[in-house]
Amino acid sequence: MTAPTGRTAGMFASLRVRNYRLFASGTLIANTGGWVQRIAQDWLVLTITGSAAAVGVTTALQFLPTMLFGMVGGLVSDRFPKHRILLVTQTGMASMAAVLACLTLTHQVRAWHVFVVAFCLGMFTAVDNPARQSFVNELVGPAQLRNAISLNSSIFQVAGLIGPAVSGVLIRLVGPGYAFAVNATTYLAPITALLLLRTADLVRPPRAGLPQRRLSDGLRYLTSRPHMLWPTVLVGVFGLFTINLPVTLAAYARSVFHSGSSGYSLLSTVAAVGSLSGALMSARRARTRLRGLVAIGLTLAALDLIAASAPNEWSYCLVLAGVGAATLLLLTSANSMVQIAAHDTVRGRVMGVYLLVFFGSGALGGPLVGAIDQYLGPRAGMLLAGTVPALATVLVATKLARQRRLRVRLNPRGPLRQLVAVVPR
Repeated sequence: MTAPTGRTAGMFASLRVRNYRLFASGTLIANTGGWVQRIAQDWLVLTITGSAAAVGVTTALQFLPTMLFGMVGGLVSDRFPKHRILLVTQTGMASMAAVLACLTLTHQVRAWHVFVVAFCLGMFTAVDNPARQSFVNELVGPAQLRNAISLNSSIFQVAGLIGPAVSGVLIRLVGPGYAFAVNATTYLAPITALLLLRTADLVRPPRAGLPQRRLSDGLRYLTSRPHMLWPTVLVGVFGLFTINLPVTLAAYARSVFHSGSSGYSLLSTVAAVGSLSGALMSARRARTRLRGLVAIGLTLAALDLIAASAPNEWSYCLVLAGVGAATLLLLTSANSMVQIAAHDTVRGRVMGVYLLVFFGSGALGGPLVGAIDQYLGPRAGMLLAGTVPALATVLVATKLARQRRLRVRLNPRGPLRQLVAVVPR
């Protein structure tokens, strides 16, 4: 069959790879189930406790294991076959969803049950995420890696578009317990996809000796390279708020727009539509430089500030779509910059550090955002989500500008001009 040509071929190039098609299909179904559970879980905690801060605690507990064990997860990813790791983690996640479904459907669920399940789910995620991120390179190879990363983000956002709507319907009609049960069954899709992969077609990275596979190698490797360090810093700062946006959206639906679970589902869907458009735009981009990443970050911060002052639900939704698009452009661009720059033998540990920063910041930000939404109001949460990242992005931009000027002054002409040209911009 003739491959597609033109820009469409570039946008969907990775889907021509059979293994990636299987993987992406399973991921889409599982992520849809994950969104179904995430919306139902947040609403369940809010219903039981009446506290947005408790919703933030739930989010923090789900991401805390990545902050504590993310680097260990990266090391595991570099030491063992990622294919087998993912089979174990997906099975574990399915079991957590099933436990929460049973507790809720039997009317035994308490807030602390949700907290414990969220933490256990986070333990599996701490190993699953670096393995999943670095496994993409084995599925498609380095030439298609950026495109596959962008498509993964698109898949996640398609799931984010479908999942909240399905969750809202389930919550209204039959309650959150069935939402958790639906999520448990969706894990059959990625498990089946993993079992059907042609392992002979995987692009195996070169094996390095175990003495070189130290836990600290990923951190040392990332921090010594500015074109990997600064994207990670920006992702960490924005991660304080972007991961916890559902907490703020739940608070908006409950106390600002008074639209209940259906309003929460609407806001989550709007954010997902914007995020999907951002992910697709990222799939079209050939590359992103650091200065482009800074521009995206400033745009996102500005949109958060505008959203904080939106007078009604419809104007808020309009800006929220832009927030979703800019968020995915930022996250996808930063992720691809770090992954592409990492060497095969250390990619799992590098992604472990990267995800530790991203999800760790989310774990720290969960209680913070929840408390602000609870005691100062959701608009204050959106305002903070724009102000703090804007200041951090300006500082990073200033640092990059000074580094570039220094290199130009050191060697304004001659053979080292080429060195100046490769300084990250």
